[in-house]
Amino acid sequence: MLHALVMAGGAGTRFWPESRKARPKQLLPLAGSRSLLQQTVDRLGALVPPERILVMTNQALVPAVREQLPELPETNIWGEPCKRDTAPCIGLAAFWFQHQDPEAVMLVVPADHVISPSEKFHEAVRQGVRLLESGQGQFVTFGIRPHYPAETFGYIQCGQRLQGPQVQLPCFQVVRFHEKPKAERAREYLQDGNFFWNSGIFLWRARTILEALQEYQPQMYELLHRIAQSFGTPQFEPTFQECFAQIQGISIDYAVMEKASSVVVVEAPFSWDDLGSWRAWARLREADPQGNTVQGKFLGLESQGLIVRTDDDHLVAALGVEDLIIVHTPDVTLVARKDQEEAIRRLVQQLEKQGWSEYL
Repeated sequence: MLHALVMAGGAGTRFWPESRKARPKQLLPLAGSRSLLQQTVDRLGALVPPERILVMTNQALVPAVREQLPELPETNIWGEPCKRDTAPCIGLAAFWFQHQDPEAVMLVVPADHVISPSEKFHEAVRQGVRLLESGQGQFVTFGIRPHYPAETFGYIQCGQRLQGPQVQLPCFQVVRFHEKPKAERAREYLQDGNFFWNSGIFLWRARTILEALQEYQPQMYELLHRIAQSFGTPQFEPTFQECFAQIQGISIDYAVMEKASSVVVVEAPFSWDDLGSWRAWARLREADPQGNTVQGKFLGLESQGLIVRTDDDHLVAALGVEDLIIVHTPDVTLVARKDQEEAIRRLVQQLEKQGWSEYL
């Protein structure tokens, strides 16, 4: 059976001041009336029933996640005691799915992606399942055909195209994964034509990813195995707390995907954005004739290229400025150059140093 892990533990600091510790990006309605997390679970509905969806977040967010996802059993929302990147999260979920279903097929999705239409996403996942069933790959990832030289995404280099009756979408063997490139290298990848953006969405059998972790990350595997041995017992929570904290954090890309063989990529037939910044948010909305992307009440004169997010009760007025991000919340107003959006994290760090936790 197909099971799904939704990874919802991110902080979303590049979306500050709207994204905060108590209500980070994935819990915000940044691309519609429902939060990114809710849209992710909605999208899974045609593939996986609620009882086979596991949401991993951080402990502090468990009540908020449960409030947003009443359709899921409360026991299917787990809070990590500390941040340890994606590999431990995925490994623990794989143990849980295998505990429920020894032949479990596991879909891994981040909680903060914008994907449409959902039907095309379902088509791609079903294609991935057929690849696993036909033995044409042990690890399936989903690649996005790049349409500009992005420096903020990892890349997948493609090899031979797969053939056969089970292959109904473009699918390729993976040559290797590449880290986020500099601008010049990103342009080379775009011109080459054999590179995809790495969506961070994966599909495999639970036992396959566990075997890979046992081979490539034996210390992590042993600690996760100890947690798994406590499933369904009163010792689960204390064992989870103790062992998970001992794990060295690492992403699944570094831990497994860059080392594994028999990796294939399905070319995504859906539109995708990981919504990692305010400029990414602006890409989803229509700009006015001056190139301003606005949500809320705004008045601009001789101003262009602005990203403005406010509400209808607070007017943002701009005169003679360009290429700025302006975000108004009830207690904070952010004004930043668009080319400095990566440095918003530094603002958050400075707030922590100054002890202004009320703004975090």
